[in-house]
Order: sequence, then structure tokens, then C-alpha cells
Amino acid sequence: MRKSGILMHISTLPGDWSCGSFGAEAMAFVDLLYDAGFSMWQTLPFNWPDVNGSPYKSLSGFAGNPFFIDLPTLYKKGLITAAELAGAKQESPYLCEYERLFKERLTLLMKAAARVPENQREEIDARIRKMPELYNFCRFMTERESSEADGENKCAAGAELFFAHEFIQYEFLEEWLAVKAYANSKGIEIIGDIPIYTDLDSADVMAHPEVFMLDPETGKPEAVAGVPPDYFAKDGQLWGNPLYNWDNMRSDGFSWWKARIRHQLTLFDGVRIDHFRGFSAFWAVPAGAETAKEGRWIKGPGKEFVEELKKEAGGRLIIAEDLGDIDDDVRELLRDTGLPGMRVFQFAFLSDANPHLPHNYPENVVAYSGTHDNNTLLGYIFDMSDTDRARMLDYIGYPGSDGKYACPYIIKTLMRSAAERVIFPIQDLLEYGMDTRMNTPGKAAGNWAIRFTKEQLALIDRAYWKRQNGMYGRGES
Repeated sequence: MRKSGILMHISTLPGDWSCGSFGAEAMAFVDLLYDAGFSMWQTLPFNWPDVNGSPYKSLSGFAGNPFFIDLPTLYKKGLITAAELAGAKQESPYLCEYERLFKERLTLLMKAAARVPENQREEIDARIRKMPELYNFCRFMTERESSEADGENKCAAGAELFFAHEFIQYEFLEEWLAVKAYANSKGIEIIGDIPIYTDLDSADVMAHPEVFMLDPETGKPEAVAGVPPDYFAKDGQLWGNPLYNWDNMRSDGFSWWKARIRHQLTLFDGVRIDHFRGFSAFWAVPAGAETAKEGRWIKGPGKEFVEELKKEAGGRLIIAEDLGDIDDDVRELLRDTGLPGMRVFQFAFLSDANPHLPHNYPENVVAYSGTHDNNTLLGYIFDMSDTDRARMLDYIGYPGSDGKYACPYIIKTLMRSAAERVIFPIQDLLEYGMDTRMNTPGKAAGNWAIRFTKEQLALIDRAYWKRQNGMYGRGES
């Protein structure tokens, strides 16, 4: 079935509380998708973010982002006061206020946890204990944040801290699953995103050190993750995450990864796995190297592993992010496993015989105008050389020469393609420029912060896009 969707992370949703959340604005976005004829909503990872807001280097491959918890919902439940709610109001509606969130939001959520009635605490504790990886995360965070108190005071403080993290994960699940249920009731499929790696300082490494490539004596990585020089970064990208010990993972049937897929598919109807090529071969950079250029390829777990993930997914969608330095082994892995890869319009005019040109799309791919790592579509148009821009505008049938209003033409070109699924970042429907870009790879700070307001989203012509979706067989006209 032909489908279309919008890529919009929760953090970018409108709202008054320094970050998009699972509140009324998330429900309103579902309504926008439905009214405009879109049937997919893709997000970025729901992981606990790092200090720069990135969800791709996280304290856990399982725990949810506490900043997505909706403060008005907590107020309605009587868990925060009117004064506390008013005190959390944002300074700007256009950016996630990460510095303030890390400084204030967890404290407020812990106050809310302390007000949970006693008769509800057992229910919360019981639910989290049934999810071992979330339970491990709460234990990890408690040990990480425990106060300097001694004796009984330390035990009491630790118990309260542990419950606070249980409450945060419980509330995260309750609120999100209500949004997902509403989306599903409208025929909207939710697609999540799984970073291939987790952070060294994470609950996963604490609980399962054996599945990572660590020095047995020091517990430090022998090599770290990254990618070689590519379109995005001339020195490559040095991510610094610990790599997996695939031999150890294979010995227990890849149980940690299976648990991860199971958990993600309680949150989403399908998932995209970031840096899928790392399952064919992964780039290992010696610990202490200054750039990723010093790394080398090491063979990954391959088809055996991917087939196990497919079994765990039970027929639900897994999108393989197959961008970057792709070789025949990666292409063979996709062919053998039948997973859909990705096509990105912004890569289409880098060469002549290019798989990213829409007329070359097979049915079994997910086509994007751009990803969270790309410029916006309008920014891309203005960054092109005059020659490439002229070729691109001719390709999409645009009548002008400057490309200023070409974004809808590009989107319609993708909609007309054979690709079964097409997805567009919200910036591209809004026709916004590079100042709304989500992420610039290789740059640590200044990313992940962009947000959109109700007034901006109201500019999207729902009736127009409903007609386009119907015209190209991706929804009812």
C-alpha cells in the first residue's frame, strides 16, 4: 500500500514548556496528518538525550526522554502546582531550552513523583519491574545521582530517587501510548528511530558489559564508533560510542538487541535503524584517535543477526538506513533480508547514474526529501551550484530558474515515484530555509533545538496535501 508521512520529532512540536511534549499539541499534530491525507508520522529516537540534546548518544537504549512528559497533564493530575507550571513557562517558542531543561525539569518531575499517592506507587513499581531494562536504567540513574548522605538518610534518599525515575518512565509510557492509540485510531502509523549505538556512560554498559567491546581490566573501549570521511564530514565522524562484541552477542542469540527491538515496537508501529550498514561492517576507530580517519572496517554480524531482528519484529516495518559509504556487501544484505532501504532526494544529483534519482526508485524503499542530518529542502536548493540547480529544476518540471518555490514540486516528484513510502521533514512542507535545520553532522553544539509554533503549522494547506496524496495513490482525495 502506497503511503506518505511527515518526519517531525516530539521536541519540535509547539507548546509553552521549553520542549515539545506528549500533550494536546501532539494530538493536534495527529489531526493535521489525518486532515492532510498523510498516514505516517516518523520521529527521531525517544532516548534520553545528551547535554546537547542529541538522542543518538544516550544513557539508555530503552529509557524515554523525560522532557517529553507534558506538564499540563501533570498539573491536571494534581502532581505539580499552578505556580510550578507557570514557573516552567518557556522564554522562546522557537527553540528547545536544553540548558534550562537539564537544570530545572528533572527537579520538577521529582517533585511530581513525591506527590504520587501511596496506593499508586505499587502499580508504578510493578509495571517498571516487568521491564528489566527500564528497571536497570532506574537503578543506574539512582547510583549515578545518589547524594552524599550517610546511613539511613542515604538509603531513604536513594529509595525516593529510584521511585522518581520509575515514575518518570511510567508517566512517559502512559502519555505516549495515549498519543499512539489516538494516531492509530486515525489510521496513522508511527515510525520510530533506533540509534545503532548507546553511550559508554549508560545503563546498558553497566548492566551488560559483556556485549560491548571493552578492555576486561579497565572497562574502557578498545575502539569506538564512527564513520569514515563522507559527504557530511571530510575527516569522518568520531562518535565515540562503544562498539558491540558480536561474538558474545551471538552466543546468547542476540538477546540484548532482541529486547531492544521488542521494547521499541511497544512504542511504535515500525522502526528505522540508524547506520544499518554497521551490521554488514562497522567502522572501528582506535580509542584515543583524534579523527575517524584512523579507523578501519570490521565485519559485522550480517544476515544471521538481521533475520533474528525480523523474527522479533513479527512482520512489522524495519527501515534500514543504508546511506553513506555503502558497498556491495550492504546491498546484498538488504536484498537477502528484504528490508526497505532509504532514498534521499538531496543526494540525487551528486552523480549521473544515481539510485537517489526518483525514476530509479524500486517499490521497496522509503524515499525522503531529506533527513534530520540534511539541510532543509529550500536550503539545499540555494546551496546547489547553478548547473546542478538548473538540472534539478528541469527534472522536477519547475517553470522558474531560482527554485525559490520549488519545494512542493520536489515533494510531488517523490509522491509520483514507485517508492511504496515517502516521508518529508516538516520543514520541507513549510518551505523553510537552513535556519531550521535539525542537525549538522560532525558539529557537537547548536543542533537538535529547532521548534515550530501552532501558527507556523497552521500555514500548511491541509486540503491541498490531501488532494496530492489522493492524486498519487497515497490516501483518499
